[in-house]
Amino acid sequence: MLDIGRGSREGAISVEASIKSCGRTKQWNAALWLLREGIRSGAQAVPSQYVATISACGKGRQWQHALSVLSEMWEAMLEPSVIFSYNAGISACEKGEQWQRALAMLSEMWEVMLEPNVISYSAGISASARGKQWQRALALLREMREAKLQPNVMSYGAGISACEIDVQWQRALALLCEMREALEPDVVSYSAGISACGKGEQWQQALALLSGMCEVKLEPNVISYCAGISACERGGEWQRALALLTEAREAKLEPDVVSYTVAISACEIANCVGPGGWLLAG
Repeated sequence: MLDIGRGSREGAISVEASIKSCGRTKQWNAALWLLREGIRSGAQAVPSQYVATISACGKGRQWQHALSVLSEMWEAMLEPSVIFSYNAGISACEKGEQWQRALAMLSEMWEVMLEPNVISYSAGISASARGKQWQRALALLREMREAKLQPNVMSYGAGISACEIDVQWQRALALLCEMREALEPDVVSYSAGISACGKGEQWQQALALLSGMCEVKLEPNVISYCAGISACERGGEWQRALALLTEAREAKLEPDVVSYTVAISACEIANCVGPGGWLLAG
């Protein structure tokens, strides 16, 4: 049984491990209880316990509780992990779709003479993407470079997603090209780029990205194929949409409902689907 009131180093480590375990299973309320029960019982809370609790609240999309714990940490004057607490708070706001609060915290870091790191910026860019603020996302990427910080895969991926959401396909492609010069892109970044081109009615560009994934030794996943099928549907390319659907299945992937729905929609536009969604021989 966990001894919350134990004041030893072993007890503090045990509490922190339990809080982190709660975070992994999105049991944010249990993480809060562990932290506050420990404080109530007189045990000395350490900065990493607060950070772990903020992170648990963030994963549970409880940004209000995350900021409340962050405030409690500041009141306790536990400064050694202040940058980690800010990062966890920004991430919590991002997951809670509170992009204004996330960016306000990022800006506040400079005000308290604390330099944001790659994690801080990446969370801010991701928050901007969720808030459909592609201009702010790209501005943060520029700010990172000016601060002599190298954007990582997460930073670029979030920026590309922001452009994809706001149908800025040219900018999404530019970011993907820039990313390839400095890093190895991941499947998420490519899928976002494919989706951006599809939404911009650039099906040729979308398929070029999809086929180009193998050149960088990436295996397209269901999301990649779905984005490609959607691009073909928007471009009226029903035969290519069906070909991608077949290709996905041959790659041992199981297309989801969205993939099939989009493919059927492409066929309906071309008048090659009969009643009930059955494909007609063409």
